[in-house]
Amino acid sequence: MKKRLLAALMASSLMLSLAACGGSDTNTSAQGETGTEAQDGPYQISMVLKTNAAEFWQVIQAGAEAYEEEHPDLVSLDIKGPPGETFYEEQLNMIQTDLALESYDGYLIAPLQSDAVATAIANTDKPVVAFDTDIDSDKCLSFVGTGNKEAAKQGAKAAVAAAQEAGWEEIQCIEIAGVQGDATNEARMEGFREGINEAGGEFLDNEIQYANAVADQAVTCMEAIMNKFPDGVAIICANNDDMAMAAARTAADNPAYANTIFLGFDGQQSACQAVLDGELTMTAAQNNFDIGYQAVETIVKILQGEDYDEVVDTGTEIITQDNAADRLARFDEWLA
Repeated sequence: MKKRLLAALMASSLMLSLAACGGSDTNTSAQGETGTEAQDGPYQISMVLKTNAAEFWQVIQAGAEAYEEEHPDLVSLDIKGPPGETFYEEQLNMIQTDLALESYDGYLIAPLQSDAVATAIANTDKPVVAFDTDIDSDKCLSFVGTGNKEAAKQGAKAAVAAAQEAGWEEIQCIEIAGVQGDATNEARMEGFREGINEAGGEFLDNEIQYANAVADQAVTCMEAIMNKFPDGVAIICANNDDMAMAAARTAADNPAYANTIFLGFDGQQSACQAVLDGELTMTAAQNNFDIGYQAVETIVKILQGEDYDEVVDTGTEIITQDNAADRLARFDEWLA
């Protein structure tokens, strides 16, 4: 019988005051409790992505599989995801189905709807680790991912510096945002706002354009911005790379926006190439390969009763023309 995390682990975890996943910017350590039953094979882990149909998530999966390949005696992954990031019910059904199976020793979940997933995991006695997006539940023992607010803040400060170098005197920023009310979107927005304002620019709260995280709506938003601001805007920041690239291409033939700084978020392969080609100015890159790798590493630590971090921040890298080629080379390794 495989070693499973016993109820004592949950009790121990609560006594250690485990916080809800992702709710803190500070990494703290928690100590697991070693089980008494011998493990007779690798831990069986359910890993549910937000989707398995996008490059960002394929890189996360590659990171998870890299850990699995390095530790075949420790972990066996069952990785799945819905067709897209708006397939909420499909993802929730996947999670509920896997929670009902005795064969899994633990769960790695990137929730599309954190509240619904928190309800789904409420009665599990097996460890849950959230990745990319947090889950507000005491059953979630760790969060692995990017500190979205801090990453956006770093990108925003870099964008202000680039706008100053480009000769802008009035440095205003308009955000093309994702889904209104989404926790990740709100965290990135707050980071953009703080970074722009702290660096001496002005984040225009009343001009935020919501594009539901998709490129075609970002085109419409950018057209509206150009109509309202015919003399240009120093910085256009976007909640993800797809929207940033769509906005930049929409404004490419507008001379008033020739020196506009277009800032994306995620560090996708296509965005890095766009930065290298001069189509996009910069992107705040998540280390998504590390998200996948360290998510698996964390749940294995928990199952083995080892110390682990409640929050694992995998870091941020601001991609510009100076380092875009290096990141592209890493994509070749990740997706080989």
